[in-house]
Amino acid sequence: MSQGNLLAISDLHVNHAENRKVVEDLRPLTDEDWLIIAGDVGEFSHDIAWTLDTLRKRFAKVIWAPGNHELWTPPKDPLQLRGRKRYEHLVDLCRGLGVLTPEDPYARWDGPGGPVTVAPLFVLYDYTFRAPGTSTKEESLAVAHDSGIVCTDEYLLHPDPYPSRDAWCEARVEETERRLSACDPALPTVLVNHYPLVRDPTRILRYPEFAQWCGTVRTADWHQRFRAHTVVYGHLHIPRTTWHDGVRFEEVSVGYPREWQRPGHPDVGLRRILPQDARPKEHIDLPNHIR
Repeated sequence: MSQGNLLAISDLHVNHAENRKVVEDLRPLTDEDWLIIAGDVGEFSHDIAWTLDTLRKRFAKVIWAPGNHELWTPPKDPLQLRGRKRYEHLVDLCRGLGVLTPEDPYARWDGPGGPVTVAPLFVLYDYTFRAPGTSTKEESLAVAHDSGIVCTDEYLLHPDPYPSRDAWCEARVEETERRLSACDPALPTVLVNHYPLVRDPTRILRYPEFAQWCGTVRTADWHQRFRAHTVVYGHLHIPRTTWHDGVRFEEVSVGYPREWQRPGHPDVGLRRILPQDARPKEHIDLPNHIR
């Protein structure tokens, strides 16, 4: 049996020099360690390729789930693919590097704490984590625009060929449910998604309007339906451990330098998913910054 560790990190944002140094310093604990990357490696195609290539050379296996930033089409990026074509290009990039993606067969971790099925997911969001006091997507977006709390996705994350990001989310949810339902029912899972699968982690956001870009109510029971041992996510830039319905949720983001360099912020770096330590206390809630 492997004596390695199943490790995780997200929201590397390597366009920041300080974060690039974090990646340069990342090292496995053993030669058998696997690494989960739960999205937001960076915005530019060359940064994404550099990061994944660097980490794949160090870890026995790397598993990637996309964040919203990888799906942006920045005007200055030489890669001007949009929407699904951009995602498919990134999947091809990962396969060329030997990195597993949501489009590949799910890996089985047989190391300490296993066996488990490690399932990287890509399900986006559909504006159903609505702003307080609103009942429709249109009302929720209007509140966000009125308050100036609008995710950059609205300008750079194109849903082509789908008519909207929520339509793309619907298609991804249906396909992902099908694949998860086909997993070995005898094995627990480690579910990896950029966004939290449940809304609860978003309730401490400094700006509650931002939650509508943080997931979908359609995944609210996946940690139970699909036998999750642990759910790994990022996006919120609030690294902590919480428990929902007895299931461990790990937010593993690095975030921006202005966030992780604050006094009292948890140390940035790798988080061990398996083998699991004794059940920890929930981390102190930390305010987030808009992105």
